[in-house]
Amino acid sequence: MPVSLPNFLTLSRIAAIPILVGLVAMGEPATNLAACVLFSVAAITDYLDGKLARQWRQSSDFGRMLDPIADKLLVGAALMMLVGKARLSALGIYPAIVIMLREILVSGLREYLAGVRVGLPVTRLAKWKTGVQMVALATLLAGNSSAELLGLTRLPLSAIGEALLWLAAVLTLLTGWDYLTAGLRHAGAPTGPGVARRP
Repeated sequence: MPVSLPNFLTLSRIAAIPILVGLVAMGEPATNLAACVLFSVAAITDYLDGKLARQWRQSSDFGRMLDPIADKLLVGAALMMLVGKARLSALGIYPAIVIMLREILVSGLREYLAGVRVGLPVTRLAKWKTGVQMVALATLLAGNSSAELLGLTRLPLSAIGEALLWLAAVLTLLTGWDYLTAGLRHAGAPTGPGVARRP
């Protein structure tokens, strides 16, 4: 396993997951706030590991493999804990489902396209989706109890988080469609000796 700071940051995101789950499971205002802080730090490492790997020329196959896995594990754990602890409203479950299904779809597409040696680049819109999604989840993890703990009783963090989660779900549908159509184009392309695949 290549040892570098970018890979360490990626691994730290995975290591944070059981701690995050434990904090949310406790369900106290202080632990909800701690879960929000931990998730936010983990989300920042998602930005930093790729940036540092490119700047320091420390990109590796291990890092490229593990980075999207770490992201999906972190987001999936946060969503499942929010649903399991009834921290989302009845309507708030639907954007969570959309986000989870999109992650499975993109993972499947990437696995197939890797087999035919075709990359699936991250679009600018997908980066916006990730940003909105991370802010939404951090806000939901904090919840209204954290706002009360900080003396911000009139700040409806849960409602704000759900609104952002819906926005993330809309962006998720748009980017998921983009990735699906790109994958279908490659799946329908002729293959075999002497046939060039599209980059």
